[in-house]
Amino acid sequence: MEIEFWWLLALPLFFVMGWLAARIDIRQVVHESRSLPRSYLSGLNFLLNEQPDKAIDAFIEAVRIDPQTVELHFALGSLFRRRGETDRAIRIHQVLVDREDITQEQRLQALGELGQDFLKAGLLDRAEAVFLKLKGTRVDDVAARYLLEIYQQEKEWDKAIDIARTLPNHESVHWQREIAEFHCELALRALADSRFDEVKSHVDTAISINRKCVRASLILGDLHVAQGQDEQALEAWKRIESQDPVYLSLAAQKVMEAYGRTGRVEQGHVLLRSWLEHHPSLDLLDELFHWEIEKAGPIPAYELVREELRRNPTLLGLDKLLEAALLTAPAEHRNDIELIKQLIHGHTRRVARYRCDGCGFKARQFYWRCPACGGWETYPPRRTEEFDLTP
Repeated sequence: MEIEFWWLLALPLFFVMGWLAARIDIRQVVHESRSLPRSYLSGLNFLLNEQPDKAIDAFIEAVRIDPQTVELHFALGSLFRRRGETDRAIRIHQVLVDREDITQEQRLQALGELGQDFLKAGLLDRAEAVFLKLKGTRVDDVAARYLLEIYQQEKEWDKAIDIARTLPNHESVHWQREIAEFHCELALRALADSRFDEVKSHVDTAISINRKCVRASLILGDLHVAQGQDEQALEAWKRIESQDPVYLSLAAQKVMEAYGRTGRVEQGHVLLRSWLEHHPSLDLLDELFHWEIEKAGPIPAYELVREELRRNPTLLGLDKLLEAALLTAPAEHRNDIELIKQLIHGHTRRVARYRCDGCGFKARQFYWRCPACGGWETYPPRRTEEFDLTP
């Protein structure tokens, strides 16, 4: 390939132009860094070294020297809120909102920060007022998400439904599950007041929005029981197997009680054994175990757990087996079994908790909404040990 002569003349020219541009950029950076208060640079250094207390002191000094620096106010307010000093964060962001020399974009940002301050401080009514002001602006989606969080904390489920319906769906978030859960909350409130028509309406709406809403089926069964319709209640609870069999353990006791009221205890027992066989669950095993102990005695309970342990070996299952063995063992062996059971029980306490799929939060109690991350239906009734055994 031949190189034309004019290219040789152009190359030095391009080099000189690049060198001049770099010199101009460097001079601009140096000029801007010199114009910043030294305390601002010190604050950045403290932040990089994970020393937030010293960073805050440096930024306060920088704001005192140059009160017109808006971005410093934002940085300082965020640091205060992160440290839990919400009263100081509120004062800083309120000052920004009241200033007349900032742009509309900065005012919207200041309002958003102020709303987060109120929310962090637990001043939900004031936070709601701020985020309502931001509705219809360029930060409408952000304001709606914070309003949704506020309404959930206040248990204002009707308002939560209205806000959730305005939020856009995308690949990772579909609000149908949340809206269905809000209707379930309203259904439970109506059920407590014996407003049966409202319960049915909310349950039907929840299922129409999310066909796999297990909680709606559970509440529908409870509604039928309250109306003396055990057969319809059983049909509602049986649908859970096709919705999400992980939640069958939540209906197990209800199912056995309904079969007991209709005089078909053995049929209920067969159904639960079938559920356990096809959908192994420690909670389901626990429910069957207690039923066997109470109705059939320790020997059938022991055989039930032993059979399940062969299929799905777990420490929690072994703990149940030892509990049944204590009731059937000769007196001279009970002390040894009790000792083994105590040792096993010490380990099972760590693996007997429920765990959120979203954030990993663990607790001994089941929640429909994770107390840590706020996710709905992210906290299935499966013990930690079951997660660890899942391939």
